[in-house]
Amino acid sequence: MPVKSFRTSPLTAALLLAFSGSTQAAGVPTLQEVTVSSGQQNLIGVADSATEGTVTAKQLANRPLLRPAEVLETVPGMIVTQHSGDGKANQYFLRGFNLDHGSDFSTHVMGMPANMVTHGHGQGYMDLNFLIPELISSVKYRKGVYAADDGDFATAGSARIDYQRSLASPFVDMSIGRNGFRRLVTAGSSEMAGHQLLGALELAGNDGPWDQPENLKKTNIVLRLSNGTTNNGYAVTAMAYKADWRATEHVPERAIQSGEIGRYGALSANDGGKTHRYSLSGEWARTGEEGATRANVYLIDYGLNLFSAPSGYINGLNGDQHEQADERRIWGGQASRSWFLGPQFKDSEITAGVSLRQDRISHVGLYSTENRQRTNTVREDRINETALGFYLEARSQWTPWLRSNIGLRRDEIRAQASALGGANNMSNGGDISAGQTSPKLGITIGPFNLLGATEFYANWGNGFHSNDVRGATARTNPQDGSATMAVPLLVKARGSEIGMRAAPLRGWHTSLSLWQMDLASELVFIGDEGITEPKGASQRHGIEWSNYIVPTDGLIIDADLALSEARFKTANADNGGRHVPNAIPLTASLGLTADQGGRYFGGLRLRYIGAYALEETAHEKSTAFWMTNLKAGYRYDRQLQFTLDVLNLFDKKANDIEYWGGACTRSEAANGSCGGGIDGRLVHPIEPRTLRLGMRFTF
Repeated sequence: MPVKSFRTSPLTAALLLAFSGSTQAAGVPTLQEVTVSSGQQNLIGVADSATEGTVTAKQLANRPLLRPAEVLETVPGMIVTQHSGDGKANQYFLRGFNLDHGSDFSTHVMGMPANMVTHGHGQGYMDLNFLIPELISSVKYRKGVYAADDGDFATAGSARIDYQRSLASPFVDMSIGRNGFRRLVTAGSSEMAGHQLLGALELAGNDGPWDQPENLKKTNIVLRLSNGTTNNGYAVTAMAYKADWRATEHVPERAIQSGEIGRYGALSANDGGKTHRYSLSGEWARTGEEGATRANVYLIDYGLNLFSAPSGYINGLNGDQHEQADERRIWGGQASRSWFLGPQFKDSEITAGVSLRQDRISHVGLYSTENRQRTNTVREDRINETALGFYLEARSQWTPWLRSNIGLRRDEIRAQASALGGANNMSNGGDISAGQTSPKLGITIGPFNLLGATEFYANWGNGFHSNDVRGATARTNPQDGSATMAVPLLVKARGSEIGMRAAPLRGWHTSLSLWQMDLASELVFIGDEGITEPKGASQRHGIEWSNYIVPTDGLIIDADLALSEARFKTANADNGGRHVPNAIPLTASLGLTADQGGRYFGGLRLRYIGAYALEETAHEKSTAFWMTNLKAGYRYDRQLQFTLDVLNLFDKKANDIEYWGGACTRSEAANGSCGGGIDGRLVHPIEPRTLRLGMRFTF
């Protein structure tokens, strides 16, 4: 692909291609697909590491999805599961991290942060149920801590999800399925005086296979006004999402085995919740031969009331249900300026950026409840938390086969916490601040004519995730009033990796990486108890192999394999173990999508999750399993098409998630055999084979 440019160096040609908006430098899930030429030599792309890439709308179109957040499973090695209802944030796993609901993976949607700081349920809570997959134009991902524009939570990696600015044709998509599943999506765009106005509406409901119907009700609205492209234009987006549901939480496996409840049964009769997310955001960008400027701002109104009883009936036959409540407004933005310095300065690109975010949390609380009615306030707090980040980054092409990326980031977080309620909580709170300087370094060698076009990468950097402000300002345990020790506000991460990308055959792109990560602490805010629990420092390392094959137009094969090991640096004082619980050591996926524009199209995906330790000794492990999803489609004509999704194609009897912990069933509480809880396996089964029939009418 020849590039007409006022520069002649390979790096400048690649940078202009990346910023131009006419094509993408990273056009495949695992590596850059586009080869650009500046008149001197070819480049595989403009990647800074072996483990970054861009997933396009075309790649998502025929992917069978059980949940919206499963679009993140396009990130090689990422696993998305659930241990509760469909209105709650998913559980994520990557690179030996049990990311919980997002504590070590940062996600932005159209420039807006999805991770929630100092959240009622868990630090970094990342609810992506508001996504409408049909509107996604791209998912840009990175792994590791090597990018200077990545801040809080981007330790295992980060993703940036963007929506389309216009649609080729308006459509109405209707789906129905077993167990009361129904979904309506309608979207379209039109031109108004040179601007594009896009609108979309999603209405969905589902009862699921659960003995206690989920009764999910979901409403989602998007309005977007734009002009130009993401690199030369602007967009203003308004979004409104709300949902309410009844949940079947994870349960003691022994309750199923004994017949006290069925495989899809619940211990608690009225768990679940309601949530909303309303937002207004704006993006603007200008790119030219001398540089590029970007800016975005956002305002988010967010709320959650979550009711759950994960321990069952330890405290008696009234149950252990509690409510976690969160109500906040978030505002902020980012701005950056890049300068293309030209061949006299090694064709360097210099970027300076700033980000600002403030969470004004009017109340975040934990309450004891019975049947969703509050009976006691364990703790209630008001938080103002402000995060400010600055970064500098320099990319240089030193020789035709050597380029570098050097970055430096500075983050400052300041917060004020005020206790509003809870008999043992009123002495907690106060002002706190912390900061971190994070250097980054990346070296790229190549391309060489080895296994086709090949590049080698070496990356190193520091990053961090923040802790819950309530844990950082704690003096007493809100449960019993005992003294407790405050935890650091920031947790440092240091990582490195070496890797390669290659195109050994026409249409085949492959990447291989070896990585390692040190995390200063596995501190976790335990939302069920209102406290922060120290878990100790940890080390992780692993190997990842990703492949993307296009043997012919309209046919895509992708295959990924990820192995990792996660260990605490110090053995657990109680059992002597060093394994990090719920850190998946082996994942694999294989996908096939076919769409050559004819009457038939579809996709098939296989996903493997290896057995992982449930507690520090690894004597108790989960059960490994494969799962397969299928999408089959038929185009009746240009306007009408039908699809059939078969989720869990072979009806596997496995568990979406497994834990090890204390709980008590109703019968155990009734006969007095529970005591302070019985340790055992806690499970949430995957849904059985599910069929969903869809019909799309395009105008």
